[in-house]
Amino acid sequence: MEARLDRWERERFLRRMRSKDHTLWSPVIAPELSDRLGWLFLPETMAGAVEGLEKFVDEARGEGTRKVLLLGMGGSSLAPELFQLTFGNRRGFPRLAVLDSTHPAAVARAGRGLDLERTLFMVSSKSGGTTETSSFFWYFWKRVADISPEPGGQFVAITDPGTSLAKLAAELRFRRVFFGDPEVGGRYSALSPFGLVPAALIGMDVARLLGRAGGAADECKADREARGSGGLVLGAAIGELALAGRDKLTFFVSRSLAGLPAWLEQLVAESTGKLGKGIVTVSDEPRMPAARYGKDRLFVFIDLKGDRDGHGALAERLSGMGHPVVRIHLADRYDIGYEMYRWEVATAAAGAMMGINPFDQPDVQLAKDMAKRAMAADGGALDRSGAGGPGASGATVDATDAKGLEKGLGAWLEKARKGDYVAIMAFLPPDGRTTAALQGLRAVLQRRTGLPTTLGYGPRFLHSTGQLHKGGPDTGLFLQLVDDVGDELEVPGTDYTFGRLVRAQALGDLAALERRGRRVLSVVLGRDAAGGIMSISGAIRTQ
Repeated sequence: MEARLDRWERERFLRRMRSKDHTLWSPVIAPELSDRLGWLFLPETMAGAVEGLEKFVDEARGEGTRKVLLLGMGGSSLAPELFQLTFGNRRGFPRLAVLDSTHPAAVARAGRGLDLERTLFMVSSKSGGTTETSSFFWYFWKRVADISPEPGGQFVAITDPGTSLAKLAAELRFRRVFFGDPEVGGRYSALSPFGLVPAALIGMDVARLLGRAGGAADECKADREARGSGGLVLGAAIGELALAGRDKLTFFVSRSLAGLPAWLEQLVAESTGKLGKGIVTVSDEPRMPAARYGKDRLFVFIDLKGDRDGHGALAERLSGMGHPVVRIHLADRYDIGYEMYRWEVATAAAGAMMGINPFDQPDVQLAKDMAKRAMAADGGALDRSGAGGPGASGATVDATDAKGLEKGLGAWLEKARKGDYVAIMAFLPPDGRTTAALQGLRAVLQRRTGLPTTLGYGPRFLHSTGQLHKGGPDTGLFLQLVDDVGDELEVPGTDYTFGRLVRAQALGDLAALERRGRRVLSVVLGRDAAGGIMSISGAIRTQ
């Protein structure tokens, strides 16, 4: 790590990064490289937008807005969700909810009990053409249009200039369109309008947030030393440890910061997981005794002053056993602004060490393409002939078939190797009972395999860790979970339903994993998702 910082000092890393020198990551210019470094300057450039944001929020509150429903995926949804979970909505300001699941039960739940006339719908998509976001929009547009002669007044768009969403917003007379910077990628957009507009609406002090981020940005000025940049110091740590085999970045955070790991997960995993390389992010994993953690982990403990979560003792035990431990202390919640910028720099720097472009996502498109093929086949049997590679299982089992389930799980678990991780990919509606069952399954898999475990709800994880799954190292053991979606829910103005869409996304991701030769098992849970998950846990215990 010290040698890396010395090298970066000699190579003038900070000066070259701020001048958008692509040779830090690639000897040749490539798409989504030097034209994706606009995030470096957001603390400065967005400061001038604060007054306008506050005026917009005052108008929305004055007209009776009580709730904001954000419709988006990945980089468009994770930062707003983090802000709501961390800060809550200040008294007198709207509460923010995020919809990023295409499962019909999740969509129906998001719309249940809404006071449509007092809800502001925020349609957020950098590309402007994200299938999930467009589907959400048309569903809620119809609901508002059914009760209002001017539905556009309750819709706001956040997108890049010139997108199809920007044009649609103009045609339908949206209340407002906020434009992002085309030189800022989605997962680096938290301090742009994609994060700041929702933050302002819930009553956050946006200027204060940007000020904290500005502190981290000041450490990255061209005339600063590498050791003076918190981002480069962190990047040297996580990058060198990953190259040395400590590539499972495991987070423990204070209760008040529970929303932070999901944002970090996308930033690190999607940025580094490509060309057969990658850093695996592990968050919200059930705790184990210190002695049971393997030597492939780097532990990061992030705590907020005043929180009492008992992580300190575990950090000390792990450090005493020789594990590398990073400890980060936040004086207050607004220090999240500093951490966002620091982790963005760290991720970009680690990417340079690993020889990858941390700003693109080449394998995300494969799952999208396979999902489109599945949609064309009416969500039915996608032809995966030739899609499998070495190690691809192509196996699908039914949770209600006890013998078949036990056999399928046994064959899948036999493929586990030292240094692997287990990824649970749940194309299910997120709810408390299902999440509890999934966490229980993670604990069972930990005990059975001794491997790190990750969990993602689909299709949300497709815009996050999905890139790592397919583009990263072949160290993943993948368990896909799908249910019987039950009642269908139409997407107005289209020829498909949300049920058909989520089925196609699950099938497309399965085919994409098989095409990459990954070790994957798909389990069909039936109507009772939580019950099916518990059946899987029971079957593994008998192995």
